[in-house]
Amino acid sequence: MKRKLILLFCLVLGLYSCRKNPVKNEVQEDTNAKKMLQGVWISEDDEEIAFRVKGDTIYYPDSTSRPCYFVIRRDTLIMHGTHDVKYYIVKQAPHIFQFKNQTGDLVKLVKSTDPNDVKAFNVDQPVAINQFNQGQLIKRDTVVHIHGQQYHSYVQVNPTSYKVYKSYVNDDGVEVDNIYYDNIIHISLFHGASCVFSRDFHKMDFRGRVREDVLSQSILSDILFMEISSDGAHYTAQLCIPDSPSVYEVQLIIGFDGKLTMRSSR
Repeated sequence: MKRKLILLFCLVLGLYSCRKNPVKNEVQEDTNAKKMLQGVWISEDDEEIAFRVKGDTIYYPDSTSRPCYFVIRRDTLIMHGTHDVKYYIVKQAPHIFQFKNQTGDLVKLVKSTDPNDVKAFNVDQPVAINQFNQGQLIKRDTVVHIHGQQYHSYVQVNPTSYKVYKSYVNDDGVEVDNIYYDNIIHISLFHGASCVFSRDFHKMDFRGRVREDVLSQSILSDILFMEISSDGAHYTAQLCIPDSPSVYEVQLIIGFDGKLTMRSSR
């Protein structure tokens, strides 16, 4: 009996030790491979600049592309952007880097020996763009009549410094995040001198009306006055994915009592 108790005690102690000190299966980062990757890399085929590696970050010559944090584990390059993307490394040496891109094609790069190539990079401040109104303040006034009453609709599109990241695959088959500016759009509706409605609209005001994965990559591009009817003033909010034909619309109805109703178009 005493022997059984001792064995049971040892078993419990062993289980406790395993829980307290779990086995670490995570593959450690290859710091030597990261050191070899430092510098400017160009295409072996056409000598176009692909990217620059500085520290633990990859920079692109396209000034609208967001720099990307990366690690190398065994034979895999892992890039942490909007999505974590893995690339299989076929060959790496101090002046050679070859890997398979997202389509399975082999990308062959060599390290640049031209000191001027570093000038192609704006490392500190990537430039965000506003694709739809070129960053311009837009104001629209519309006067309408219904049932002998005059209403004045006022819409103002305000560019902001809020950044939206949109993923795309570049010429090397590598996923890159472009940076765009979002907008805040103000709507006011007046009945004579009385303000019926006044509000600033942000992209996130349309959460629940547009899919979350779409909304995260969209810009609140515009809100257009459409018509006035017996139930109020009708507007269409347009949320657009940059560099894409996709436009998601939400109908806004501002009642004469100042109440707002939203209806998804798609």
